[in-house]
Amino acid sequence: MNLAVDFDAFPRRPRILIVEDEAMLAFALEEFLTDAEFEISGVAGRLENALAMIEIGGFDAAILDANLAGVSAGPAAAALRTRGLPFLVLSGYMASQHHVDFVGAVCLQKPCPSDHVVRTLLSLLPGGGGRTVS
Repeated sequence: MNLAVDFDAFPRRPRILIVEDEAMLAFALEEFLTDAEFEISGVAGRLENALAMIEIGGFDAAILDANLAGVSAGPAAAALRTRGLPFLVLSGYMASQHHVDFVGAVCLQKPCPSDHVVRTLLSLLPGGGGRTVS
């Protein structure tokens, strides 16, 4: 499946932070986002690592699992909001089961088709709503 995105209108390829504790899923996200021509700025599997990466910055948006090894990723969502960075919550939980820090966030439930993740992520980026996925 080709998920290449038309990024001609962007000054550079968007950089994405992946916050996911399941290594295989994090790897799969990294693979299909790279195939779609996004840049991966980093991958964090634990809340502490995610908060440190958010503090450093260097990314345009994030994909955030709601639960990281039994710990709510709510503080990461709050940190992203504080910095005005868009994020997508990709979780096995329904949106109604998420921590209060996720209220109003764009949420997708696992498992989710990769093209849907890419389209949703694009819609969060400034000027990204008009991009095409082939």
